[in-house]
Amino acid sequence: MSVIGVGQAVVLGLVEGVTEFLPVSSTGHLKLAEGIMNIPVDDDAVVGFTAVIQTGAIAAVFVYFFKDIKQFVGAWLRGLTNREERDNHDYKFTWWVIYATIPIVIVGLAAKPLIDGPLGSLWVVAFSLIGGSIVIWCAEQMARFKRGEDQVTLKDAMIVGCSQILALLFPGFSRSGATISTALIRDLDRVAATRLSFFLGLPALTGAGLYELKDATSGGVGAPALVVGTLVSFVVAYASIAWLLKYIAHHSFNAFVIYRIVVGFLMIGLLTTGVLDS
Repeated sequence: MSVIGVGQAVVLGLVEGVTEFLPVSSTGHLKLAEGIMNIPVDDDAVVGFTAVIQTGAIAAVFVYFFKDIKQFVGAWLRGLTNREERDNHDYKFTWWVIYATIPIVIVGLAAKPLIDGPLGSLWVVAFSLIGGSIVIWCAEQMARFKRGEDQVTLKDAMIVGCSQILALLFPGFSRSGATISTALIRDLDRVAATRLSFFLGLPALTGAGLYELKDATSGGVGAPALVVGTLVSFVVAYASIAWLLKYIAHHSFNAFVIYRIVVGFLMIGLLTTGVLDS
């Protein structure tokens, strides 16, 4: 019997699509939703399912930023054979995204038993939500918003890419929250920081989804639930991306800070009273 039904897959796909690219932690919200629906959060099939439906959200990035990605990949391919093209910022940027993905892959594989085990606790998620809120708020205070996307450097990409490890080790911290905050501290403007977060997430999240596919389909989750969850995630994530880019062009991230703190303390309350099982 599948541990996740089609109806539950719709809910989880909706949660994933809304939260994957907002700095509020999709992992934290998925674990909270799974806990409320009495889905075993530490089951390998469930862990695999949540990683697979992330590919729906990632597909939304590919579609939404298709023109940009085509430009990056085209410059990269030309640069492989044409030395003059290697001075093109798009060529360099594509390599930087690849380089910046390596640290999270190494840590992800090495620390997988911890990530799937004790670090997956809802207590960790709750405190990470609150701790990550402090980081985002501090980043907003420190940011000078002096540089745009065309001024991103290798150092920026590597530092921001490595910040994804925080979200990997502490579910609830938020991958987008960590990367956007770090980019703001590096003095990128909000739009450039958010777009960099999107592009850095493409290889890492796609790879994670493909890697976990074997667990999701190993008898614990049926194909209908996987397909439905991924499709819902794609549609909702596309709308979420469009909304976020418009929102942060004129607003700070402080609303997300307040929301994260509220959800974090709500989870602590539910865990303390036994409503949720950690």
